[in-house]
Amino acid sequence: MLKIGTILVLFCLLPSNEGFYVPGVAPVDFKVGDVIDVKAIKLTSSNNIMPFEYYSVPFCRPKNGEIVYKSENLGEVMRGDRIVNTPFVFNMMKNTECLSVCSNIVSKQDVSLLKERIQQEYSAHLIVDNLPVATVIAGTKNLDVYYDLGYRLGWKNDAGKVFLNNHLDFTIKYHQHSEGLYRVVGFEVKPKSYANVQAAQGDTCTLPSDNAHFELTDGEQKIPFSYSIKFEESEVPWASRWDVYLSTKGSEIHWFSILNSLVVVFSLSGFLSVTIVRTVRRDIAHYNRDDEEDDTLEETGWKLVHGDVFRPPPHQMILVNMVGTGIQLLGMCGIVVVCAMLGMLSPASRGSLMSASVFLFCFMGLISGFHAGRLYKTMKGRNPIRCAIQTATLFPSLILGAGFFLNFFLIGKHSSGAVPFGTMIALLFMWFCIDMPLIFLGFYFGYRKQPYTHPVRTNQIPRQVPDQPWFLRLIPSSLLAGILPFGAMFIELFFIFNAIWENQFYYLFGFLFIVSIILAVSTAQISVVATYFSLCAENYRWWWRSFVISGGSSFYVMAYAIFYYNTTLTIDGFVPTVLYFGYSFLIALTFFFMTGTVGFYASHFFLTKIYAAVKID
Repeated sequence: MLKIGTILVLFCLLPSNEGFYVPGVAPVDFKVGDVIDVKAIKLTSSNNIMPFEYYSVPFCRPKNGEIVYKSENLGEVMRGDRIVNTPFVFNMMKNTECLSVCSNIVSKQDVSLLKERIQQEYSAHLIVDNLPVATVIAGTKNLDVYYDLGYRLGWKNDAGKVFLNNHLDFTIKYHQHSEGLYRVVGFEVKPKSYANVQAAQGDTCTLPSDNAHFELTDGEQKIPFSYSIKFEESEVPWASRWDVYLSTKGSEIHWFSILNSLVVVFSLSGFLSVTIVRTVRRDIAHYNRDDEEDDTLEETGWKLVHGDVFRPPPHQMILVNMVGTGIQLLGMCGIVVVCAMLGMLSPASRGSLMSASVFLFCFMGLISGFHAGRLYKTMKGRNPIRCAIQTATLFPSLILGAGFFLNFFLIGKHSSGAVPFGTMIALLFMWFCIDMPLIFLGFYFGYRKQPYTHPVRTNQIPRQVPDQPWFLRLIPSSLLAGILPFGAMFIELFFIFNAIWENQFYYLFGFLFIVSIILAVSTAQISVVATYFSLCAENYRWWWRSFVISGGSSFYVMAYAIFYYNTTLTIDGFVPTVLYFGYSFLIALTFFFMTGTVGFYASHFFLTKIYAAVKID
């Protein structure tokens, strides 16, 4: 469920430090000696896309033995976040060289599980004052550094030995807000491995001077865990503390790639637009001149099918359901992207992006139902109740059905990404008690409204459609038409996939906003061009063709997901592979509904205009 919701709302302009934080995410001031709570979120890995709870491996428990989970919102639950307390104790401005957390005898099964997680390159994620811990990694230049979220549990060497990072060097960066008051503006960690940590008085310890690392064996083992804490003053103000997390690696390449894509897409789109506009104007002038000169001339081109072009298509109800779903998704994504671009859905408010997308999808059911109802009446539908029910159940049943099916794989693996039963009930409740009633209400008013007016009458007897050339058939046309829209967004798709599958933050909503507009414009233009050529070939069955051809770019989205899997990811195991391709298919399906709806309405608008401009007897 995490991947579906995330990809629905990703497409941005403002740099992160120009946004503002969600109301309620207020700074916390600490005094010297104040306790700073350290909480854990989960374990994640790009090699195994299933997240796990922090205590799913044999980490040290809190001193009192009580594990307390923080109350979570819907977005956090769907992301797999399980925020829990830890045994780490931080006191503001008090540095410590070495503190022992615990030294427990770990069973053979737990040691084996820990080795498995290390071999799968899992990272642990902690937070302090709602700020995630990050490992600083040096780049190719002296000043080029970037943050890797979390810290690795350990590593495996070339000889096959597995080593555990059993000591953590924490660095808390603080900013002095006022006299005696400090704010946390950075949380860094350097994981280390020590084989011989010496116990000292109380909870303190002494780090060894040798470089021996702690190796995990194949049997029961005593594992010591320790940590150190250092406080550093920083000039970074509290409002900008998330900038280092939200900055994207290779931003210059990103800017150049986006600019290059925009130039290519604008050039191609401009060429198509100018060509089609000039051609259509010439056609209109020719048809009107022929009517004035000689009414006996035989009609040719797209004017020839004017009596059939607005004939209701077969399986019209399914088409209305899909268009209504596309409107619902487009409305939800548009609002969420704009709000995120303005900084209203900052990552500082965990789960807000996911929660907002789910709730907005439900409330956009009113707009979806209205347009579906009016379109169904335009197509002379006679069963509005059934159409409204299918519109309300088509997409949610696909997403929830597939999501709950994939959820059983997560439950079987005891992953924290598994949606709890209570959350499943809550999602079903939102579907049946919010989304469905709003769609029914919107459909009622849409069906009562006057249908869309068409400039020509429909003949009683349909014309026969001649054989079409191969490039105008549905599948070749869809594949050819999908190239340009996909070219407009594949660069951004790379960064989105990196954020989703590599467990990084995505906050480039300004780029996403621009790319979304270019994607919509190019999809509309391609749909109009394909519809025009189809009518010129005397194929008036444009209703379904405009939707399917416009959604052709979804095929390339799925193909890119396969390419990304083979070239970038190193996912191991049957269940992670099933989850990846299951989520990717749902992503492509969602993209198909959205782009298909854009192309459908673009073609409908285009045909209404051109047929209104010619004189029809």
